[in-house]
Amino acid sequence: MLRILHIHIYVILLSILMAGGCGQSQSERDRIYHDSVRRADSIAAEARAENDLTTKAYAYADSILATMPLERQVAMLLMPAAFSRADDHNIRHILHYTDSLGVGGIVLLKGDLESAAIIADTLASSAGTMPFLAVDAENGLKMRFADAPEFPWNKELGRLSDNQIMYEFGREIARECRLVGINMVLGPVMDVVPGSGSDGLMRKRSFGSDPKRVAELAIAYSRGLEDGNVISVAKHFPGHGSSRVDTHRSLGEIESTREYVDSVDLYPFRRYVEEGLSGVMIGHLAFTALDTIRRPAVISPVIMKDLLRNDLGFHGLVITDALNMEGALGVRAWQAIAAGADMVIAPTDTRHEIQEMIYAVRAGDLPASVIRDRCRRILFYKYLIRSRGREVIPGRSLSESVGRDAAGIRDSLRRR
Repeated sequence: MLRILHIHIYVILLSILMAGGCGQSQSERDRIYHDSVRRADSIAAEARAENDLTTKAYAYADSILATMPLERQVAMLLMPAAFSRADDHNIRHILHYTDSLGVGGIVLLKGDLESAAIIADTLASSAGTMPFLAVDAENGLKMRFADAPEFPWNKELGRLSDNQIMYEFGREIARECRLVGINMVLGPVMDVVPGSGSDGLMRKRSFGSDPKRVAELAIAYSRGLEDGNVISVAKHFPGHGSSRVDTHRSLGEIESTREYVDSVDLYPFRRYVEEGLSGVMIGHLAFTALDTIRRPAVISPVIMKDLLRNDLGFHGLVITDALNMEGALGVRAWQAIAAGADMVIAPTDTRHEIQEMIYAVRAGDLPASVIRDRCRRILFYKYLIRSRGREVIPGRSLSESVGRDAAGIRDSLRRR
């Protein structure tokens, strides 16, 4: 309340000072004063609403957490992957993850829009808290769903000079996601490629070699997603642009200097954190300039706790890249959580990882307070993106509804 009072006083005094030496009439000064009061009231109302929402979200998280046994708390930290198929076997497989085990989310792989929507509807009507339903969408939902609209890859979008159209692209992807029932996008890619941007493994997926431009485009896109009530997850922290190794195949190592990492790789992520956006994905590369122990970033407390949380001041969701990638070979989910992650994507054996994490807690290797802290943050974000369900335009198929505005946005992206 003190902050709100300060806003009122500041805005009103500023209006008086502005009016004082400009020769306005009394009626003009009165108008300026009353306009300023209205602006102050509006700002204060927004501040109260934001504070109220935060309070409600944490109250929700605490109420749910108080009822959860350790096994369910541990399971909430995992997000297994599943194909977007609506056959009975796949639906039962997903319900085993969400209802029987109680995982915190599902990452959708290849499939089609209708199947993804059926999965979302099934999860929305099942017991427990609504899981995160996440997808990669670097060139739109087409990246995972064969019948979704396709958009240009980031390499092409890196030439954009208009951040507004990038924001509108994010809003369009958010609209399509919510029509399907998806509430989290594993993007944008914030990796900065070296040189001209034409080389390297990330050249197709990156916005380019200028860290400032990468940051602007990625943040505009993320803002569009989040204004559309979909969580964005910037990747791959601390930056994979210089990697010569595909972490799907093996663990790589970034040998760049600390100065280069600070000024290039970390720059877009630093800006993303400053904007107060929601999620960051941690990659599988080792960064010798940041952590002298050669280990993947997903199990490095130096990178996740010291750098991301403490130095950059990030308070959102920290999510690992998929643990079923060869770059994470030998990494256990409990190690990633202990090192600073909130959620682990695509464990090779979800049930086994749950049991291992429970054992780590009971053995004293992973404090139960850490598990509760991670669950509280997850539940907080689930409250923020809660939805009453999908809304499909009457008289249209799902693919027609999703594709309604895609052509115009796609043309705008390519023209700019």
